[in-house]
Amino acid sequence: MLGTLLAAFLMLGLTAPSPALACTLCSCTATASAASFGTYNPVSTAPTDTTATITVNCTGLVSLLGSVEISASAGSSGNRAQRTLRQGGNALAYNLYTDPARTIVFGDGTAGTQNITLPLNGLLIFGQSALVHGRIPARQWARTGSYADTIVVTIVY
Repeated sequence: MLGTLLAAFLMLGLTAPSPALACTLCSCTATASAASFGTYNPVSTAPTDTTATITVNCTGLVSLLGSVEISASAGSSGNRAQRTLRQGGNALAYNLYTDPARTIVFGDGTAGTQNITLPLNGLLIFGQSALVHGRIPARQWARTGSYADTIVVTIVY
């Protein structure tokens, strides 16, 4: 009986803390570069791709086994699976992904989307970056102009 309790206690001690408990007395900030697609050509058969970087910096007592979770809002479309760049009443479909192959939609972990998890390093100062991959599918007819969307990035630590 004692062996069973001890093993259960040791297993409990080795599990990673939830993101909300991973950083004690911490302060974290996140910055993100713009996902600029440049010029979109509606007659091209190839999609238009880009990348952006999200950087998280924390100071405080950081857990060795914890993590920081990064999630993204749906933007103006209200749908993480089908984001939309807008210029007035005109729209262009696009999305953000967590993987270079652009198959896993960057979101909040619901409805088939995935957030980004960065492992903590157990130091007093933590800084790590994640790459986000963007894509505008090919062959969308759109008026000339500047299209934009605003994505809110949330970090849980």
